[in-house]
Amino acid sequence: MTIGSTGTVGGDHPELASGATWRVHGSGAPVTLVVHGLGATEGEARIPASGLRGTRVVLTLPGHGGAADPADGYWSYERVADDVLEAADRVGAERAVGVSLGAGALTRIAARNPARFERLVLLLPAALDQPRGGEVTEVFDRLAAGVAAAAEDDGEWLRAIVGSGLPDDADVGHYVEQRAATLRRLGPALRTLPRQAPLDDSAELSAVASPALVIGAASDPLHDPSVAERLAAVLPEARLEVFDSAAPMLDRRAELRKLLTGFLNDR
Repeated sequence: MTIGSTGTVGGDHPELASGATWRVHGSGAPVTLVVHGLGATEGEARIPASGLRGTRVVLTLPGHGGAADPADGYWSYERVADDVLEAADRVGAERAVGVSLGAGALTRIAARNPARFERLVLLLPAALDQPRGGEVTEVFDRLAAGVAAAAEDDGEWLRAIVGSGLPDDADVGHYVEQRAATLRRLGPALRTLPRQAPLDDSAELSAVASPALVIGAASDPLHDPSVAERLAAVLPEARLEVFDSAAPMLDRRAELRKLLTGFLNDR
């Protein structure tokens, strides 16, 4: 199987039936699939791939970046996990990094196919075998309302909601504008995903023997660190790291990169 710099795999067009697509960076082994979170900007989606050796394949889920919008009813952990697994198989990924929704999809894949990946990074897991808590769901409901109002206020309320949860000292640049623009395509996902969980029972992960790095954030309003703690506890070969931050991908990027490269580049 060969992977070209344009993102083609074995001569196939890099797009799934759902509209998901990917871009390839680097070359050689190992091949690592990187799966972003819900509403991630294109720049944000690439952050976990930075510094990894070998080939990095950055998946773009439907409704994000240059990917097409999905069909009605797409937004479930099952459908997203199916796309992630198909992409992983098509590019020959041996390792995977998932952020939030991406971590949930990888968790579901690992439960059903424990030996599929030789190494896993699960960054800011949002849910395990129970939906997100009520306070978090309320934030998503506000975001969904902001999306609905954007046709009238040009996204002003939505941008305010997005900006309210960011660290004061983070260099966010155009992040708020870009994330709000992405979220405007994701109203159905904002309403449905917070009320779902990747697994029925966390014990499904007991057969996963692959080393895993689980990363949480102590002050993240959308990702309760207790989810990361529970996930690390049920994975037999997991290491847990929790940042004292509300958004480590924005204000602790250098430390995050060191963690990921240390875990994935050491063998």
